[in-house]
Amino acid sequence: MKTHKENYLLFSFIVGFSVWLSATILFRVAGQYFFIVDNPLVMVVLYIILIPALGLISTSVFNKFRLDNLESIKSAAIMVLPGMLLDTLCIQFFENLFPNLPETYSKTFASWLMFAYSIVLIFGLLRKKQENKN
Repeated sequence: MKTHKENYLLFSFIVGFSVWLSATILFRVAGQYFFIVDNPLVMVVLYIILIPALGLISTSVFNKFRLDNLESIKSAAIMVLPGMLLDTLCIQFFENLFPNLPETYSKTFASWLMFAYSIVLIFGLLRKKQENKN
């Protein structure tokens, strides 16, 4: 039987997939209202919002399972994997999946996604060493 801590990879995958699915649905349904590429202020805010939002999500997973540094890196990689794989299709078929957004937004969308995945990986890499609390 697996211990609680051994489930962290599956949980990380589920969290990553859930975040990807939620964000994809949000962009599909309402992306035209907030993903305004022509407005630099809006785009800067969207990039900045990713840092605390994804930092909170990833750190919550790391803390839930009391992951050490190496485990945090593995968890972060597993969290971004489903989205990175599935977003290759989203970017390739951007105009079909996001008919509410102009096709010209696809490059900025891809850039924003890469930034988001980088944030999760950075939080995994820069995790402070956890003290042993036995």
